[in-house]
Amino acid sequence: MKASSSRRAVRMGDQIMREVGTLLVEEAADPRLQLVTLSGVRMNANLRIAEIFYTVSGDAEHRKAVQTGLEKATGFLRSRLGRILKLQYTPELRFQFDEFLEDVVYGKSHPAD
Repeated sequence: MKASSSRRAVRMGDQIMREVGTLLVEEAADPRLQLVTLSGVRMNANLRIAEIFYTVSGDAEHRKAVQTGLEKATGFLRSRLGRILKLQYTPELRFQFDEFLEDVVYGKSHPAD
């Protein structure tokens, strides 16, 4: 995915991160999605894909469960996001565990899963 650094992409990424975070806290019923922290959003060049970076504490098994929960909730999150942001095209949401933040902040190194 070719990331965009335009002001519009950055603004949209920030807005998507805010709204998805709010939806996860207030409306997501899946217990796997509790205590998930969103760390950033990267938009592609044509603003059709939003790659959302997240962190969560726990072992590799817990991280896989959270990833599965996020992938399952993608349709719900995308439809609610489309209604809230009133965009002509709601970007595809892709969730990616933020290895960089884990390594820098917590000094942890996780083996590739």
